[in-house]
Amino acid sequence: MEIEKNFRINSLFEFYEPLLTNKQKEYIQLYYADDYSLGEIAAEFSVSRQAVYDNIKRTEKILEGYESKLRLYQDFIERNRQVDAISDYIKAHYHGDATLIKMIQQLVGLEADSE
Repeated sequence: MEIEKNFRINSLFEFYEPLLTNKQKEYIQLYYADDYSLGEIAAEFSVSRQAVYDNIKRTEKILEGYESKLRLYQDFIERNRQVDAISDYIKAHYHGDATLIKMIQQLVGLEADSE
């Protein structure tokens, strides 16, 4: 569970980093990507562990809020699933098939929706 949460927060961070404050970016980067402890981050910024913890929890909620509204990460995952499905289908069948064309149109539709 913890690994999944770390992966999700790191993924959301990659998509929404420009929308965060510098302090939020630094704390999330150190905690999730660089595997610093709350104490290490607190010492680095001369603040309490509680302040670091509160900031990280608040930033997690902000990242999840951005995702619930913008869906950049979910759309990315869905596009990757579509590409994988197309790739698997191409390997098993031939070019020009109606099913393949439909799958490609769905993928293009996802791209158009995200712009």
